[in-house]
Amino acid sequence: MSAAQPEQAKQLEAGPAPKPRSNSDADRASLRIGDVAKLVETTPRTIRYYEEIGLLPEAPARPSGRHRLYSDAEVERLREVMRLKHLLGVSLEQLKTLLSAEDARAEVRAQLRRDDVEPARRRELLHEALGHIDRQLELVRNRAGELAKLEHELVETRKRARRKIRELDAQQGGSFPPSPPKLETRTGEPQP
Repeated sequence: MSAAQPEQAKQLEAGPAPKPRSNSDADRASLRIGDVAKLVETTPRTIRYYEEIGLLPEAPARPSGRHRLYSDAEVERLREVMRLKHLLGVSLEQLKTLLSAEDARAEVRAQLRRDDVEPARRRELLHEALGHIDRQLELVRNRAGELAKLEHELVETRKRARRKIRELDAQQGGSFPPSPPKLETRTGEPQP
């Protein structure tokens, strides 16, 4: 056996060399749920729950005993879900509304990218996109309003706390609030 023959035998046993990844392969499933959970800093249970309530696509059917694998696109979707939930602090239902509007906008964008779209249809699609954007803006503005209200409440509470500190400091220094004048009795002695 020549030196090249053992190497060829190993290659035959190992099977064909892996194909280079194409763009369509980038969306192929490649990570197990535990790996995905570590990547996005959550738990497998959270991922399964998000699938259950529709924030993430449900797992496709797979043979019994096989693990669910996640594509790069699914991992990115989960990252976006986690980012928006953290950033906006919204309920899962509100997050679902936000993401469904984003998905609808993505579909509109895909149609708009086609060259064969008539100007009238393009206009309809842009109006449709505006509706989805308006839904998203409404949710974000509501959340911003809630945060502004909370900020105002906290600023006012801080002012009151600072005022009380100044009052305590002034009381200890003897200047605030001024002591009531002592009344004298008929004998000229001050009252206690």
